[in-house]
Amino acid sequence: MRTDEPSTAAPQPLDAQQAAEAADRELATLGWNRRAILRSAAVLAGSGAGTALATTPVAAAPGGKGPVGKNDPQLSWLVGDHHVHTQYSHDAKYRIAQQLDHARKYGVDWLAFTEHANFGHANNGGVVTSNREIREQRALHPDLLIFQGLEWYIPAAEHASVLVAPGPHEADLLRTFELVWDGKLNRWEKPAPGSVEEQAAERKAVEAIAWLAEQRRTGYVDDVVVLANHPLRLGIDAPHEIRAWRDAARDVMIGMEGAPGAQGSGISQNAAPGDQRGEYVNAPSQYSFPGYPADAYRPYGGFDWATATVGGVWDSLLAEGLPFWITSNSDNHLTVKDTLRTGPYPDREPYLSLLSEFDRWSVEGRRPDPVETGIPQGGSDFWPGQFSRLHTGVTEAGYTGILDAMRRGRMWVDHGHLLAGLEVRVREAKKNGKPGKGSNGVTLGSRLGVRRGTDVEVSITLSPTQYHNAAGILPRAAHVDLISGPITGPAVDRDTLRAPGTRVVRQFDVSGASGPVTVSHVFRDVEHSFYLRVRGSDGNRTGAGYYGATVDPMGPQRHGSGTTEANPWLDTWFYANPVFVDVISDY
Repeated sequence: MRTDEPSTAAPQPLDAQQAAEAADRELATLGWNRRAILRSAAVLAGSGAGTALATTPVAAAPGGKGPVGKNDPQLSWLVGDHHVHTQYSHDAKYRIAQQLDHARKYGVDWLAFTEHANFGHANNGGVVTSNREIREQRALHPDLLIFQGLEWYIPAAEHASVLVAPGPHEADLLRTFELVWDGKLNRWEKPAPGSVEEQAAERKAVEAIAWLAEQRRTGYVDDVVVLANHPLRLGIDAPHEIRAWRDAARDVMIGMEGAPGAQGSGISQNAAPGDQRGEYVNAPSQYSFPGYPADAYRPYGGFDWATATVGGVWDSLLAEGLPFWITSNSDNHLTVKDTLRTGPYPDREPYLSLLSEFDRWSVEGRRPDPVETGIPQGGSDFWPGQFSRLHTGVTEAGYTGILDAMRRGRMWVDHGHLLAGLEVRVREAKKNGKPGKGSNGVTLGSRLGVRRGTDVEVSITLSPTQYHNAAGILPRAAHVDLISGPITGPAVDRDTLRAPGTRVVRQFDVSGASGPVTVSHVFRDVEHSFYLRVRGSDGNRTGAGYYGATVDPMGPQRHGSGTTEANPWLDTWFYANPVFVDVISDY
């Protein structure tokens, strides 16, 4: 478990009436009207205004005209972490500067502070005070891109990272969004299954995303993106909800965590038998989507079941031919076995009269600075960049450049620093010794348009890591898996979990490679639109995938009990976002 202080209490939300009244008072100071926001967002969501794609076109229908990808640019790859907490979250303990120091140590180029939404954060100064600190740190570290974000309690669902480009309204946007749209603050978190309240809460989530898209469209903020966090941890993110969020504004709701943070849960100071990476230790509840099997609540190679299962939830989204990307991050709250502990609160009122840790935190929306104990403390997390890395391919190394790269799906992830670099290119295959159209090809997140009957080549270049990681291991990839499936169009059943046509089409043995290695595969005489994606591991723990060896012969596995089984450094994987191939008759 993350918490190393037993007195920490879960936040107690206000009732619905109190929440609305408090929100109205605070919003008035920002020049917003809560009821007007709700009305306008409902109109936006109902009109479908948020679904237009600013940068990623929808797949072309077979036989019709469509987008043509030819020559994607060469990209610069920056390491990021979009989900980090500090003392401004009620359950975390580090100062902003401490997180940044460790991020720099582990090679992070950008990160986002995503504090938990709470009234103590929104009302009592946390979001404003942390913004002031973040701005100071940006001035001190111009080489490190520092986003201020929010961990949003999605109405009727789990959490999400909201990332905002820096600007004069970044803190006001986050504070307004928190007060108006947060599921916990507004008592929309866990409505009774099947109830009118649940349907209303699900609509609120869609309206919230549409509202963010409108703030981006009007220029109130330069950019904003949203990513669903740890989607299968509780099983309460139903497939139809994920699709609804995506369709609310595809240029804002861009994807989900493919792997959660808290990867050190099974080796923490307070680890118990059966603890799982990512703190994925739950079972189905009355609030869970009933279609998820009990297996879905466990990690596979440290990745969420929705991502790790070939032909599963993520593939069912990609089979629609629409973008929905994956990421990985630290979700750092409390680092595994570090020796810092949250310091004492002031010896004065109102702190002396407050019995719970959460109430004391809420006074200023901030925990005291941590103090050194010399004794290993509890915690399930790694520092930003220490274990989990998100690689973003940018053409412009700035804040909007990062968010644009994320929106375009130019991302791949790895654990344990498994790879130093990954390059994926898809192009028309050479014929008669001459390169086909678009010889440079397209890369992650892009689309390639080809005529029916064309040969399509994918080349994958891996650059091995040349240093020992934080566990003292020299990482080496053992295999690369090329996964592909047909684009079948919009799902008839919005709760479908399957993409039955998706499978591993080729495996490459790359064990023993100490330098860059390139492997390739040609899809011959393509007749129908399809997508492809790439995955691989250190080979330490593989077996038949969830839907069998004919679909996935060397897939990630669940781990057992004990610190060896649960040691994340001994079972590391990389995943890349997909490339879409659109078969069209003419271009």
